[in-house]
Amino acid sequence: MNELQSTIYSFGYNLLKNTGLNSQASHYINTILLLLVFFVLLYFTAFVLRRILMLVLIKTIRRSKTRFDDFLIHNKVLKYLTYLIPLIIAKQSLPLIFTGFPQITHITVKMVDIALIIAFTLLLKSIFYTFKDVLHSRKRFTDKPLDSYFQVISIVLYIVCAILIFSELTGKEPYGLLTALGAASAIVILVFKDTILGFVASIQVSSNDMVRVGDWIEMPKYGADGSVLTINLSTVKVQNFDKTVTTIPTYALISDSFKNYRTMQKSGGRRIKRSLNIKMGSIRFLKEDEIEDLKRIKLLKSYIIERQKEIVNYNLNHVDDPTMLVNGRRMTNIGLFREYIKRYLLNNSNIHKQFHLMVRHMQPTEHGLPIEIYAFTNTVEWPKYEGIMADIFDHVLAVVPYFKLELFELPSAADIHDVLLATFNENKSNLT
Repeated sequence: MNELQSTIYSFGYNLLKNTGLNSQASHYINTILLLLVFFVLLYFTAFVLRRILMLVLIKTIRRSKTRFDDFLIHNKVLKYLTYLIPLIIAKQSLPLIFTGFPQITHITVKMVDIALIIAFTLLLKSIFYTFKDVLHSRKRFTDKPLDSYFQVISIVLYIVCAILIFSELTGKEPYGLLTALGAASAIVILVFKDTILGFVASIQVSSNDMVRVGDWIEMPKYGADGSVLTINLSTVKVQNFDKTVTTIPTYALISDSFKNYRTMQKSGGRRIKRSLNIKMGSIRFLKEDEIEDLKRIKLLKSYIIERQKEIVNYNLNHVDDPTMLVNGRRMTNIGLFREYIKRYLLNNSNIHKQFHLMVRHMQPTEHGLPIEIYAFTNTVEWPKYEGIMADIFDHVLAVVPYFKLELFELPSAADIHDVLLATFNENKSNLT
């Protein structure tokens, strides 16, 4: 290579000197001409690589059925590869161009070496990210937080790149800088605290399968309630149901509590847990004519007949004075109401029959007796779930009067106004 460089330089130098120029002028002009030829050659090489080979390769890749080559284009692997070839040509050509100018040669070669280090680092990073995209395209890794691991790889690459550039600029071995970094490890840990915590959290999240991309999570502390978009080294992005995006520190998934609805979504059922308050003053025993009237309800007819037989048999054997209603067993309106709701839910095609289903009393409060419906729909889709639950309570609220029950609700301003007005009118009539 040195002989070839010497031959090329000598050819131009002798050609110029034969024109009558002195040695110094021939030397400078030869250097300038070689520099111009170098730039033309470099431009031509870059043009051929980018405009011709790249276009041909991209068209060929897009026609192929495999996705790996598409990921190569997306992550600019071919683009960074085209940077290396001109830089390698420049590294080999600069000593020839600047023959006789050792200082300029030294500086320009160092600059090219630094550019090579940067280009090679970017190429390696793009190759790693291509590998990440290939993994993401497989079902096994679709919901895994791969971004965190590859961000760590990127940071390591950048650190190595910075060390090599420092070594190139100072002329010192990279081990010296590594030793200095070891001594300053406390500062490094402080600077990269969030990165280190995020990396550890990502490993724990992945190994314990706590969160996946696409999971619906709820984290009230950060105002997050929606689907996980990405899990990175430092942040987790959650798209809320109002289409806003909440950013959560990755390590918060380990240090704080959150709710993950993945198992609910996989189960195929979503829970209904809602109650309505019954006015306790409306709860009573049912009269015979009221029981006969409720027999007309198809869902309750067989139950009422069976219960009547049980009650009659029990009262005949255990009750001395059946005229007192509190003696023995009697049907209540609240009991039949609960049974009706239960049977209504069991006959509802939108209710999951394999999960728990209850209609139960809750602790009485100053707002009445809460009757809670505890069941599961057979869908986990939010709009459908809300529609099913609304239909159930529309029906339940509408049938309350059939059981001679009343719902409790706090009086409104209009109710208070009516009471005061009625009292005022009554007092007025008494005075007159």
